[in-house]
Amino acid sequence: MLQQDSNDDTEDVALFDTEEETANRPKKSKIRHPVASFFHLFFRVSAIIVYLLCEFFSSSFIACMVTIILLLSCDFWAVKNVTGRLMVGLRWWNHIDEDGNSHWVFESRKASSQENNPISEAESRIFWLGLVTCPVLWVIFAFSALFSFRVKWLAVVTMGVVLQGANLYGYIRCKVGSRKNLTSMATSYLGKQFLRQDFQYFSSGDGH
Repeated sequence: MLQQDSNDDTEDVALFDTEEETANRPKKSKIRHPVASFFHLFFRVSAIIVYLLCEFFSSSFIACMVTIILLLSCDFWAVKNVTGRLMVGLRWWNHIDEDGNSHWVFESRKASSQENNPISEAESRIFWLGLVTCPVLWVIFAFSALFSFRVKWLAVVTMGVVLQGANLYGYIRCKVGSRKNLTSMATSYLGKQFLRQDFQYFSSGDGH
């Protein structure tokens, strides 16, 4: 079933076009896709290692830059098109309709498909850990390059932030749903934090 976001022409759809939803089943902790799990981390971790160590092994900035960008590009393709679908049942992509309008589609596997092909809990942890941690590191590298005046590296770290940040945003949209759901979740979380702080404040006041 298609749910289209009228604000940004995005669609949240079922990954395998299934309509039935069943009760949640226990998720297996076994790694069912070892190759996908390996390459989900290999390219992005390799890009970070090369960035940190390349100046110790090579004096050529161009060689280092090309190597890092190639690793980031391979990672972007692998995570977007392969590992997300296999490891957590999520996928995002873009298509152009007959009128020339661009549509972003965010897909997630329905519960009925998960019953026949359950998502591994271990693979899910590996996927989200790598997906979240590496973009955060690239953001840190970006600030470090900016404040240390390593201007020539800014283009490289910006590429890391953009490519890995795009996959992170896309899969969060797949997991959460539309932008409205994402906003409502953030608002709900902040509201709970304020209520908790107010409760603690009044509780401490009553204690005195």
